Amino acid sequence: MAFDLHTVSAPIGTDAPSLLDRRVIGTLKQVANGAGGGAGAAVTTAITGLNLPANYLVIVTPNQDAVPYVPTDSTKTQNGFHVVLNPRLAANTLAAGTFDVLIVA
Repeated sequence: MAFDLHTVSAPIGTDAPSLLDRRVIGTLKQVANGAGGGAGAAVTTAITGLNLPANYLVIVTPNQDAVPYVPTDSTKTQNGFHVVLNPRLAANTLAAGTFDVLIVA
């Protein structure tokens, strides 16, 4: 169900919104990731085809025992970004699976 939200406040001391007339919040659920190539190997998944503001925050929840991050190099653009999953333990191998993404701007 869609709804209109007319008032949003941010605590003093936090970053100003990227867009002054709105807050952008989006989710990507159960994004598929490939399997790791062996013990301790990271898996990188490209997220593309988006239309994002210049500055945004990405929060990733892996659906397996992994540590996620989004590199802030040239792969983070207004069209998308990369998600890297590292096994939490160096002896573990990542399975093909999914992760969830929250985007806030």
